[in-house]
Amino acid sequence: MIRVTLPPHLRKLAQVDGEVRLEVKGAVTLGAVLDALEARYPMLRGTIREHGTLKRRALVRFFAYGEDISHESQESLLPAPVVNGAEPLIILGAIAGG
Repeated sequence: MIRVTLPPHLRKLAQVDGEVRLEVKGAVTLGAVLDALEARYPMLRGTIREHGTLKRRALVRFFAYGEDISHESQESLLPAPVVNGAEPLIILGAIAGG
């Protein structure tokens, strides 16, 4: 079971409280987790990744086991503590401004 922590505005959109728990079949990659998340919560499609390209939106960041994995390939395997549910995959909305 993969644990995913969403930022407050996406939790509200998905109508969930706290962490989301997902089953991911096969290799547990960032892309596979995002696919499972969007399949379970279709209202999140286009909020985390672009509709057509599935690229990460500019102001969204991903953290796994304390590491920023936002610029890694979506096909990269997630760390074992995330895969086994000991640690969550954290999705954050970056803050922009000056």
